[in-house]
Amino acid sequence: MSQAQLLVVDRAACAGHGLCYGTAPDLIDCNDQGDPIVPDRPLGADEVELAREAILVCPERALTLATAPAAAAS
Repeated sequence: MSQAQLLVVDRAACAGHGLCYGTAPDLIDCNDQGDPIVPDRPLGADEVELAREAILVCPERALTLATAPAAAAS
């Protein structure tokens, strides 16, 4: 069984290019300053692939996948 994944933004690295939410608008939104807003919950299986696509297009490498803590995954 695979572990639940979280999409994480390194706010210090993010330059607000918008490629992530342009690539995965059903998963990532943006605020008024152009910063990405990612789900504050473990991703569903179908969302992990969208997250990977967004990670790949980020020129700053500000997005990563992390393993969700056990309590959040249940």
